[in-house]
Amino acid sequence: MPLHIICLVLFAALLHASWNAMLRGGTDRLWSMTIMCMAIAVASFIVAALLAPPARASWFYAGFSAVLHVGYNLFLVRSYKSADLGQTYPIARGVSPILIVLAASLFAGERVAPSGLLGIALVSTGILSLAFTRRRRALPNLPYALGTGLFIAAYSVVDGIGVRLSGAPMAYTAWMCLLWGVMMPMVYIGLRDTQSLFALRPGFAVAVAGGLVSLLAYGVVIYAMAHAPMGAVSALRETSVMFAALIGYAFLGEALTLRKLLACAVIALGTLVIG
Repeated sequence: MPLHIICLVLFAALLHASWNAMLRGGTDRLWSMTIMCMAIAVASFIVAALLAPPARASWFYAGFSAVLHVGYNLFLVRSYKSADLGQTYPIARGVSPILIVLAASLFAGERVAPSGLLGIALVSTGILSLAFTRRRRALPNLPYALGTGLFIAAYSVVDGIGVRLSGAPMAYTAWMCLLWGVMMPMVYIGLRDTQSLFALRPGFAVAVAGGLVSLLAYGVVIYAMAHAPMGAVSALRETSVMFAALIGYAFLGEALTLRKLLACAVIALGTLVIG
């Protein structure tokens, strides 16, 4: 994998950990996630208006991915209700690289070198070891966390195929995120009501910022998947768990235990093997 792609994906991982920390800090995570999506929709509309549309062959994938992203949002929000970020996030992110490698092999004809498979296995092992530092509290949340991981794997493969058919990674990303950003408020209104969605609450600016950071992070990943194997890109992206552990220690007062340090070392080794 080219060095500039590795650096871009690691930057996207840092951004991803940052917006998840923003979401974690909200008191009403479904509302915060929906505001994030609305910010994504506005920004995506501006970008889409400036670019030529992607190739028609990719339109189905953009729409399918938008639906999968909404499902991912709902599972992620639900999983945070029954466990904290330090458990849900690693489980969801840890299983997705392996699933993506399998799906990319089946549906996109990708073949990953043995060294790449070893790197992906190391990254996933390190991430999952972070999740089970307190095993008893992690298990009740396992179905929602695994469901989140399944959605991550599904939309990653769909986008990996769609962006290659699009001929225009930026335009594809903009239209997919626009559709996703429009769908999520509709789901919120169906689950709750319109009035609570548009009520100005504390945390509105943070949610908007989180949405823009999320859009930038996924745009970088989409670009990378157009130029490198999906499984390897996914594994590198999931190093966001390592960044989350460091952010928690530096800014949130969370403990950085020997087990966490060893897990982070395994993740870092896996990224080097992939590279």
